[in-house]
Amino acid sequence: MSEELLILFLIVIVASSLQTSTGYGFSIVGTPFLLLVFPFHEAIQINIILSICLSSVMIYSIRNEIDFTLLKRLVYGSPTGLLAGIFVYLFMETALIKFGVGIIVLILTMLLISNLTVKRTGFKDTAAGGLSGLLTTSIGVPGPPLLLYFSGARVDKTVLRSTTLAFYLFAYTISLIMQITFGETNSEIWVSSALALLALFIGVALGRLVFKKITQKVFLNITYVILIFTGIYLVITSI
Repeated sequence: MSEELLILFLIVIVASSLQTSTGYGFSIVGTPFLLLVFPFHEAIQINIILSICLSSVMIYSIRNEIDFTLLKRLVYGSPTGLLAGIFVYLFMETALIKFGVGIIVLILTMLLISNLTVKRTGFKDTAAGGLSGLLTTSIGVPGPPLLLYFSGARVDKTVLRSTTLAFYLFAYTISLIMQITFGETNSEIWVSSALALLALFIGVALGRLVFKKITQKVFLNITYVILIFTGIYLVITSI
């Protein structure tokens, strides 16, 4: 096994374990490390392909936990963000958006840790879907807007994990189609993704074990760590 493939395996196992146990984390953790191994556009597409596979594997077993009213609002809000994001992906310098998102994530995370609460509304649900769509097609990291919003609203961890996973399946699929249609892809992206599937399944199994053992409080603490990591990563890589 080549060094590059071994690194890819380790990244996918850790990221898929986190995604399975929390509903977040595959892109947030996986993308930064994939960028160490692959060029920007290849790393983003590998992340999206594997995220679609992960969501597809899990969606049937958690379908009864999905909040379909919330899911519909997220989906309704996403098209504008997805369209805006593809222009960022194709034509704009990503450093500025990464820096801005990173700073906002860090500030809002500090507010959440200080027990800031957010009242959920239909409009806010839809807006969160739009922002998540924007980050999906632009930098392949849809999690921060939903993670910030739902953590502030104290959404139950089971509903959060299942509903966001269902939304990711939709958003990532549309994003991949748009990137291939308006951009490009190559065989290395698909071969690397296929080779990483075994690691993905191992991560899913580990994540399911972890999910059964964590409380809501521990879940929130993991969420804060993920957000801080994301914010720091986005700021550092934009400089």
